[in-house]
Amino acid sequence: MRVAMYYNNKDVRLEEMGVPEIGAGEVLVKVIASGVCGSDVMEWYRIKKAPIVLGHEVTGDIAAVGEGVDGFTAGDRVVFTHHVPCHDCRHCQAGQQTLCHTLHNTTFYPGGFSEYVRVPKINVDRGGVIKLPDSMSYETGTFTEPLGCAVRGQRKMEMKPGASVLVLGSGLSGLLHIKLAMALGAGRVVATDISEYRLKAAVDAGAELSFNALEDGLVERLIEANDGRGYDQVIVCTAVPIAFQQALQAADAGGVVLLYAINTPGTEVPFAIYDFYHKGITLMNTYGASPLDLQEALALLQHGRVEVDSLITHRLPLAETVEGFQLTVKAQNSMKVIIEPQK
Repeated sequence: MRVAMYYNNKDVRLEEMGVPEIGAGEVLVKVIASGVCGSDVMEWYRIKKAPIVLGHEVTGDIAAVGEGVDGFTAGDRVVFTHHVPCHDCRHCQAGQQTLCHTLHNTTFYPGGFSEYVRVPKINVDRGGVIKLPDSMSYETGTFTEPLGCAVRGQRKMEMKPGASVLVLGSGLSGLLHIKLAMALGAGRVVATDISEYRLKAAVDAGAELSFNALEDGLVERLIEANDGRGYDQVIVCTAVPIAFQQALQAADAGGVVLLYAINTPGTEVPFAIYDFYHKGITLMNTYGASPLDLQEALALLQHGRVEVDSLITHRLPLAETVEGFQLTVKAQNSMKVIIEPQK
């Protein structure tokens, strides 16, 4: 079979590999669509494991099932995820599934940018494979994992109807947070970015207003846009260090700041301890998605509560995966790039 082998962001090669053999409890999936995630192009992280086949926002058809598999048969349309929790450890029992050691050490083989993927037994057993509704396209289904991550974040910060929400960074994750906050009843959503393309995309996604993050007096303008007070919920979807300071300044007293983007290890960010302490801000982060989050995301997609097809800007065959990576890295006139391995 063909795979897109990652060496670095500018070097993703079309190579040949044997179709994975499956064992008891496993399934073999013929990949139809695989989204390029922003984390796929975090070269500082990915290059340590290169050469590797990436891709974890994946949908396809089950091509074969191993002995003992219940609930799935060849031909089923599915979305599947690389990470699953054990459901038994103290973190899982406390509802913190994404802190689970098992979740951080599970994956499928070789990766979503390939024609076929072997999904291990633990992924099949622990909720890592979900049937796609007949009404849902494979492309829409690839948003299950990234939307699931946003669902988990907004659940942690207890998104409430009527809340004022500020999203710093309007890339794909920022747009999903905008759409999700609106679906959950946010009263007002305002966004920032430095790209005019993304600022327009934020408004198209449902933001009431969007502001260039480089303009003078940004925080003052943001507060003015929220009737003169800070925001109940602030979601940081950019790794630019100054955004952390902006988040603390723009949050209302008693507000919540969610760190959604990840910085390169060793990055130091400004921390206004006075703003944090004096305003009683709750600071939290989030990582990944649990099977429950994925199920909720799938339902939101299925019933049209969160529309995502408008976010797809490019559909590329497997041989052009490197172009998909470059589009994602440059982040100029693209949003979600979908790779179609069967083409």
